Amino acid sequence: MRVVSVNVSEKKGTRKTSRPEVVLKTNWGVEGDSHADGTHRQLSLLGMEDIDFMRTLGADVHPGDFAENITTEGVDLSSYPIGQRFRIGQNILLELTQIGKECHSGCEIRKLVGTCIMPKKGVFCRILEGGTVRPGDSFEVVKS
Repeated sequence: MRVVSVNVSEKKGTRKTSRPEVVLKTNWGVEGDSHADGTHRQLSLLGMEDIDFMRTLGADVHPGDFAENITTEGVDLSSYPIGQRFRIGQNILLELTQIGKECHSGCEIRKLVGTCIMPKKGVFCRILEGGTVRPGDSFEVVKS
């Protein structure tokens, strides 16, 4: 399991752009991201497998297009319960706070292919211990 892409957007309602690294601020969000606000939705994650599924339906989509901050690979994020913890690298600790997010009314992907994965597959986490994240970093489920 690993991080595939790290993404930010300067304005809400736009696709996120991949970056070489992002800084996760404890109890706040992603430094420089328009959604950082300290709520229970500090960080959004989506699996590459879910993006690949949308590609099979004809959508030309890439990491960040669903407004996720971190794209993972090798873990079914939405299969875990609220409260589950995840670790990125050695130091970053996350706690799952929400599964799914309603698409906004103008969701281009839903218009194009008739469905969107965010209502069931996108997840949100609180940042318990922050740090710098880069593509290729390990991503693991913390055993309780």
